[in-house]
Amino acid sequence: MSRHGRGRAARALLAFVAVSVLLTGCVSWFQAPRPSATSTPTGEQVSAELAPYYHQVLRWTGCGGGLQCATATAPLDWDDPGADTIELALIRQPATGGAAQGSLLINPGGPGGSGVGFIRDSIDFAASDTLQRDFDVVGFDPRGVGASTPIDCTADDAALDDYIYGIVPGERGSDAWIAASAQKNAAFGQGCLEHSGQLLAHVDTESAVRDLDMLRAALGDAALDYLGYSYGTYLGARYAERFPDKAGRLVLDGALDPSATEFDVTLTQAVGFESALTAYLTDCLDRDDCPFTGSVDAARARIAGLLHELDAHPLTADDGRRLGANTMFSAIILPLYNEGNWSYLDELFTDTVAGGTDTAFFLADVYNDRESDGSYSSNGTEAFISINCLDYPSDADPATMRSEAAELEEQAPVFGPWMAYGGTLCPQWPFRSTVERGPITAPGSPDILVVGTTNDPATPYVWAQALAGQLEHGHLITHVGEGHTAYGESECVTQVVDAFLVDGTVPASDPMC
Repeated sequence: MSRHGRGRAARALLAFVAVSVLLTGCVSWFQAPRPSATSTPTGEQVSAELAPYYHQVLRWTGCGGGLQCATATAPLDWDDPGADTIELALIRQPATGGAAQGSLLINPGGPGGSGVGFIRDSIDFAASDTLQRDFDVVGFDPRGVGASTPIDCTADDAALDDYIYGIVPGERGSDAWIAASAQKNAAFGQGCLEHSGQLLAHVDTESAVRDLDMLRAALGDAALDYLGYSYGTYLGARYAERFPDKAGRLVLDGALDPSATEFDVTLTQAVGFESALTAYLTDCLDRDDCPFTGSVDAARARIAGLLHELDAHPLTADDGRRLGANTMFSAIILPLYNEGNWSYLDELFTDTVAGGTDTAFFLADVYNDRESDGSYSSNGTEAFISINCLDYPSDADPATMRSEAAELEEQAPVFGPWMAYGGTLCPQWPFRSTVERGPITAPGSPDILVVGTTNDPATPYVWAQALAGQLEHGHLITHVGEGHTAYGESECVTQVVDAFLVDGTVPASDPMC
């Protein structure tokens, strides 16, 4: 599967790494933890079997930096709420203005992104001072993610290393390679089932939507105010579709098209990353320190050649891992998420062309939440795959995959070859998707803002146009520029979103920020 929407958290992490290199050791700050508190649930009428969840009292305790943490309980299976339960982790910063108009729930994307980690580490990246003043800003780890009851797939970090960074033998696309890829993914899926049990069958977005409504009620909010980035836009749109009468002010930034198939997603993203690469190279070739010379087309050809060379002859790092095309691809696309990180690409290409692997593995490790000691700071990879495999039907027919691979290479010659053959993954998964992909209209919901950036590589602009057009009360907010998501990056978008979330102001037309 070749969907790369790890979301805003990865971008924030890369930016933090760059800043921390400059600031480490310079200064330290201390904030006393906030005192314990409780949330009073709405007490709204629900069935007796749902009442223990909707009426639960969240108990908040200080967890550093002026933040409060709590744990909610949800049913493992919403269709059988009287059976097993799971835990959902939450974090909040109470409104800095002292009187919150309600909670603002934030999802950073993924799927598999930790909302707890996002708010704990990057709240100023997640929400403006205005939103922090007027709302209790709440992050949550969706089911299967992070500090909530998590998906786990391997016995140790070395096994996860082998899955993420290991190189499948054989010629890409051959019968032997397809069989080996499918076997590798089947074994990984079986490991997820062995370590996670029936949770693996219940981390779909529909289940997360029902969690979200339960959290709204437990927080004491009559309606959900929500800011979702990347995959978080799909979660938010699905919420508006299922609970239109409980939807408050929803903002969906970096939108997914709910009607897109697995291959539609892959192809559109491949073209999007190619467009971002072209923008980077255009900028790079105007600089004296650019690692490329000549034309943009010549530079693109060199990068494509480098990927094919690494596929045939991987480089070996000091820790024994081998740098193949797939890992190099991850290293390239992470800085493409944001124009401010393009400088990493200069270093990456200079280092790798010279036979080095340090920069490539640094970037790939940031993308995969792998620490320098070989441990993983999150279960993002396991959650990402597990959720997507329940949300997207996939075709394992080799003829179909080869046809799709040919179209990917034609439309995106640099990146397309490394985003093909997604059918070797989810059809091998212990639980298959039963979702029918289709448009989301959310009839009866209030106004919803859909934000799209014209050269967003991960969630291309056409998806924001599609979602805004599908929603009965969708309003497109366009950011003309580069990068994945726009809130906090564009002052114009930030002002529009803040005015909507705080005051309910809906622009009369697309402001074209």
